[in-house]
Amino acid sequence: MLITKKLAAEFIGTFTLVLIGCGAAVLAPQQVGNLGIALAFGFAIVAMAYGIGPVSGCHVNPAVSFAVWIAGRMSRGEMLGYWLAQFAGAIVGAGVLYVIASGNLQYTADSGLGQNGYGTGSPGGYSLAAGAVFEVIATFLFVVVVLGVTQRHAPAQLAGLVIGLTLAGIHIVGIQVTGVSVNPARSLGPALWVLGDALSQLWLFFVAPMIGAGLAGWAFRVRLLSGDGYGADQSQLH
Repeated sequence: MLITKKLAAEFIGTFTLVLIGCGAAVLAPQQVGNLGIALAFGFAIVAMAYGIGPVSGCHVNPAVSFAVWIAGRMSRGEMLGYWLAQFAGAIVGAGVLYVIASGNLQYTADSGLGQNGYGTGSPGGYSLAAGAVFEVIATFLFVVVVLGVTQRHAPAQLAGLVIGLTLAGIHIVGIQVTGVSVNPARSLGPALWVLGDALSQLWLFFVAPMIGAGLAGWAFRVRLLSGDGYGADQSQLH
């Protein structure tokens, strides 16, 4: 399969995740509440898992691609290509959301774009330490699910649904803590348009998810969490 197809799929998938997930937070927060926002992120992943999963594996998250590489399921060059596509998709998705939101005369960049943060940037006023702990653990658990359900012989038909529900559950728990990143691309997109604290606090949402994802990838690399007879070469949702 041509790498250009995979990169196009990752761009579209990450674009969709940011536009739909952050869009719920920006365009309809009072109508859907935190539960609706959480489900929007989860539904976006479910849709893309079945829509682009057969093409690229539907990583739509640099932390997931990093874990897949650590686990030995993709090459470093392919991972770097995925990163470029994912970050580009997130930036464009956030940009489109900004254009739509700006159609409301009461909206300004200060109103936010679904960005992540801690301290004064946290929706619930949670500290840097709390945000770091949540992001590391939440990413670890999320990636364990991703790598687990995409192992050889795992029930692949349900993989997209399981991954999406897991992401929704994580958002239900953590929206008030950091807005939930577990995805550096999802954090970068809105931050580049909002600037200010969103950009200055962005480092956490690169470092913490990568730590959590790296630990999960290592656990599969050394077969700590791999099932008996399962291979370490399945990176796609079939």
